[in-house]
Amino acid sequence: MTTMTEAPIRADAVLATGKPAAGVPIIQVDHLTKKFEDFTAVNDISFEVKEGEIFGFLGPNGAGKSTTIKTLCTLLQPSGGHIRVGGFDVQDDPDTVRSMIGIVFQDNSLDSDLTAQENMEFHCMVYHIPRAERAERIKRLLDLMELTEFKDRRVKTFSGGMRRRLEIARGLLHEPRLLVLDEPTVGLDPQTRNYIWQYVRDLRQVHHTAIFMTTHYMDEAENCDRIAIIDKGQIVALDTPAELKKMVGDDQIELTTRDNARVVQVIAEKYQVPVEEREGHVVIQVPSAESFAPKLLAELPTLTGGVTIETLHIRRPTLEDVFLKLTGRTIREEEGAKDQRKLNLRRLGRI
Repeated sequence: MTTMTEAPIRADAVLATGKPAAGVPIIQVDHLTKKFEDFTAVNDISFEVKEGEIFGFLGPNGAGKSTTIKTLCTLLQPSGGHIRVGGFDVQDDPDTVRSMIGIVFQDNSLDSDLTAQENMEFHCMVYHIPRAERAERIKRLLDLMELTEFKDRRVKTFSGGMRRRLEIARGLLHEPRLLVLDEPTVGLDPQTRNYIWQYVRDLRQVHHTAIFMTTHYMDEAENCDRIAIIDKGQIVALDTPAELKKMVGDDQIELTTRDNARVVQVIAEKYQVPVEEREGHVVIQVPSAESFAPKLLAELPTLTGGVTIETLHIRRPTLEDVFLKLTGRTIREEEGAKDQRKLNLRRLGRI
């Protein structure tokens, strides 16, 4: 398998070349295109990632996420356009770019026959981390990922979540300005996914590390400061999760009463908001359900002559709704099947 560590990399390459200018985004992608013969995997995309930002690529399998990651990390050459990391072009200064990036691949890239400690020490050698600093860095990162007590165990005995945490720790050894996570929690159980995300948020908070990640999990994407939705090689939307969800519409309140027709009439006249009866429910569209619902609960019996609300449910727009609106479909069902296959393989210790 091709990895970033096939050739030695100087951890001090950025200092030798000169630090990037202040204010330069950590990632600048300008009109990136990547073709494989007649197939265009990435089609003329542009975006920036700021220092200390958690930036997400959201899209289904085959959308172009991993191809963009590999091009960003110098594993693939672009067919057109440019990528700069910290101001350095990935084609002109690949070693400098690599020295600024820590990466966690979609599939396991650890040596399963080595211990956690040995995997970390090997990575230190590859990145020419000074010998005097290696022990302290390894200890600090294994502590961060709660792996210190397992440092002398072979990786083949680790669970999927432990391997992921070790890969993140390894990717941070050379103190990169940018951590790249390619589908970091695919095949992990929900509890482990939550743990991984807690570590990622702590990294950004404590070390101001920029995170560039790909995912097809809608709940994971909510953790990002900004999201680029990519489909069929093109970015179809890019904004914060909150702003993206505004594209879909307002909050929705669904309630039931013993006289839905009367309630619909009163709400339309009194509050001047969109309301209708749908499949036995009164459905109301409002900008903020949290502020509207308490007022409605307090006032409705008086306005309707005693009609009370029997059930009430609030539904807010989701990123799944946004993806459906932009592409005409949901994230494909094959994603769930792929996740289950990977979870089964991790349980068997094969990845």
